[in-house]
Parts: sequence; structure tokens; C-alpha cells
Amino acid sequence: MSRFLAVGECMIEMAPDGAGKFVMGFAGDTFNTAWYARQVAPPNVEIAYLSAVGTDKPSDDMAAFMREAGIVPHLRRRADQTVGLYLVSLEEGERTFSYWRSAAAARTLADDLDSLPVGAGDTVFFSGITLAILPEAGRRRLLELMARVRSDGVTVAFDPNLRPRLWQGTEDMCRWITRGAAVADIALPSFEDEAAYFGDADTDVTAERYSEAGAGLVVVKDGPKPVLIRAGRARETVAPDCVADVVDTTAAGDSFNAAFLMALADGGSHAEAARAGCALSAQVIGRRGALVPVQAPVRT
Repeated sequence: MSRFLAVGECMIEMAPDGAGKFVMGFAGDTFNTAWYARQVAPPNVEIAYLSAVGTDKPSDDMAAFMREAGIVPHLRRRADQTVGLYLVSLEEGERTFSYWRSAAAARTLADDLDSLPVGAGDTVFFSGITLAILPEAGRRRLLELMARVRSDGVTVAFDPNLRPRLWQGTEDMCRWITRGAAVADIALPSFEDEAAYFGDADTDVTAERYSEAGAGLVVVKDGPKPVLIRAGRARETVAPDCVADVVDTTAAGDSFNAAFLMALADGGSHAEAARAGCALSAQVIGRRGALVPVQAPVRT
């Protein structure tokens, strides 16, 4: 793999600093994955991010932040819009979010998108949130592009990342999530969400459903419980190490995705990639914030 491209929405983040104040940063599910991918990927792998932003200073600052982080920005500029904002609230390590994104340019990222800057051997990554923020025509266009690059030899990875507040209803969300999985080589669902909104009884049911939708490799994350890996009919599990002090679960799944996809692209087995994902996620949940300093996990 020479390039990893994430597609979605990066937002202004206001996160608690533990002293009663909030710190401003930039984050968002697919951007978090790109940011952590840059931390663990070999230097010769280009990490890129595709979205839409405004022409105002916050948008300029976001683009500058990406470049400073070593991420190549592919940002479509919208003169009459800006970037979204969210605020994080924490209680015993678990987070809730409040959003302000009605004028977010990222909602238009697929409006005039006719190609993706990837080629054979590269990886492109998107999420259920990527789909949720787009109008229906934009979703169709993006999925058509994902199917096209997949047929050209690009690996397509998809995290369902179920957020019902962003959809018209649960039925609408589940229908589009299934369509997203249909164009993906790799699906990276989180069992807690899948059980809540698809009614899955266990991780095997989740893995089977995404396999039937079209994903060749399904990796079901389940918090501190074992990760289930389903490749065709083959099944294996990887148990994460126990994390004694969970400070903030923000970006736990995003960082797992980054380490898993980078290790897999580097030739690691499915189990090795899952262990790398668990190890990176363990570092992230031990610190406060979406983007925290990490060390690349050693593949075992």
C-alpha cells in the first residue's frame, strides 16, 4: 500500500481538560483513524484525508493542522459554509457528545465528487457517519465511487459507526449501513452498537450479517471482550489485554481501525493486525482526548 485515504468529516472539538476548562482541537471518526494511521504507518505510506470545508479561518486552521500532522488534505472549499463543532462530556471515562454541524461543509463532500485519489493497492476508509451526514444523492455517489475503486484493486474499509441521531430513523440507518458494507472489503463494526440497532444476539451474528452483505473480512470490536475476526467461513478471536485505568474511551475504535489496517497492509495476519489494534486502543483510552501521543505497537 502506498496511500491510505480516509473520507468523512473532521470537526472542531471542544474537550474537557480535567480542570474544569475545555481545550479546542480537531477530530472526527474517520479523521481520528487517519491521524493514528500516520502515527503507526511507515514513512513511505501517504496518509490522506478527503472532506469539504469552508473558506474561513477555522477551515484554514483545520487544513494547516492536517498538514502539520503529516496528513495530505484533499479538501473541497465551500465559500458559504464552515466546519462543524462538537463538545465532549465525560463521566467515568465514558463520553457523550453535543453537536453543531448544520452549516458544516462536509455535508457536501460528495456533491461534485467524480473520483477518489487512490489507485490499485491503496486503501480507502469511510464510515457510517460519512454516509449519515450526506444527502441521499451524495451517499449514492460515494458508494458508487467506492464500488468503482474496489473493482480497480483498491481495498475498501468501512466502520459502520452507528449514530441514529444523524439519520431519519433506525430503519433508514440500517439500510444505508448495509449498503455501505456491500461495497467494502473490510467491515469493522462495534458489537454494542450492532446489538442495540440491528438486534444482534452475539458477535457471530454481527459477523455473519456483514459477511452476507458483501464484506470479505469482518472484524467485530467488543470493548474489553475478545475481537471476533471472520474471513469467509474462517473464524478466530483475539483477546485484548486488560486496561486497568480507563480515562477516556474517545477514539478507542478509531485508533483500533488505524493500527489494524496499517498492520494488515504491512503484511500482518488478521490476528496480528487485531492485536496491534487492541494495543493501540489501550494506549488511547488511558489518556484524555481523541488524539493523544502513542507509540506504534509491536506486531506479535
